[in-house]
Amino acid sequence: MSDSYRAISWNRQKRLYDTLMITGIVAYLTLFVGLGTTIHPNATAETLLIRGCGTCALLLLHVILIIGPLCRLSPRFLPLLYNRRHLGVATFLVGLAHGAFAIFQFHALGDLNPLVSVLVSNTRYTSLAHFPFQPLGLAALVILFLMAATSHDFWLTQLTAPVWKGLHMLVYVAYSLLIAHVTLGILQAETSLLPAATLGLGMTIVLGLHLVAAYRERAIDSAPTTEVRDDFVAVCSVDEIPNNRALIRSLSGERIAVFKYDGKISAISNVCQHQNGPLGEGKIVDGCITCPWHGYQYLPESGASPAPFTEKVPTFRVKIRDHQVLIDPRPNPPGTYVEPAPVAEAQMERS
Repeated sequence: MSDSYRAISWNRQKRLYDTLMITGIVAYLTLFVGLGTTIHPNATAETLLIRGCGTCALLLLHVILIIGPLCRLSPRFLPLLYNRRHLGVATFLVGLAHGAFAIFQFHALGDLNPLVSVLVSNTRYTSLAHFPFQPLGLAALVILFLMAATSHDFWLTQLTAPVWKGLHMLVYVAYSLLIAHVTLGILQAETSLLPAATLGLGMTIVLGLHLVAAYRERAIDSAPTTEVRDDFVAVCSVDEIPNNRALIRSLSGERIAVFKYDGKISAISNVCQHQNGPLGEGKIVDGCITCPWHGYQYLPESGASPAPFTEKVPTFRVKIRDHQVLIDPRPNPPGTYVEPAPVAEAQMERS
């Protein structure tokens, strides 16, 4: 967290993350060009770099897209999510190198501006075999550029979280454009089934993990609740909530994180104000609910970040009756203090 905008400071985890990422990219390109030179000795260096950077960028994009559902399925993958934006910027830069080499080789020697040439050199949009696949790649690169350029939290605040999130959800549009770019481009000329099979496997993994994660998430929204008096809803028993952690329940279409800590229970919105991270999958650290995605913190009683930070999330009134946790599904304004429900008193009443 930061209460002001400043240059990125690389901690040990970020240095390790970026070192492994850069090393992996360099190793992939070195291996690709080396093997390509051996297998296709007549191929030019530009051709090998075009294909190497293109396949590397597509591979990185697959990794980016599977990190999200993997983290939904297991918290062990959260370290990959922590600096995923670094991976996104790297994907754009590798894709930019692919596009630059391709434009130089195929469009730089004519009379037209190279970018204009990409758009007008082939207009056979009605032909599947000769479809102009290069503009599809260019459109995907533009989307990746917008995402990379707005990756800093400065833009997250300036654009507001919903707009920023919507912009970055365009990664799925970019992915679809790149799949079409590859399918209508290089795969048309390939006689080997290996590239098509590899691409199909990648698409299956991405789609499969998203479907499995969505199925798991569905259980949260379908968890049974019981209407009780005074407009409160019974969501779980006290014992179901782990200490210093939460259960996530869906009430009136909104997910609520119900935390148990220090013999008390509080409920806040499950949505972190930073990047819509799942607060209920975090834990209490130093008295604060800590988002598992990027470490943003909120006080459980008020849903407000500790000073000097200003982020706030809605809170919910809580009662304990017959060892059941009852929640008023009507949210309070973000940052509203709500007296926690004491677990000890409820246990005494039960005994």
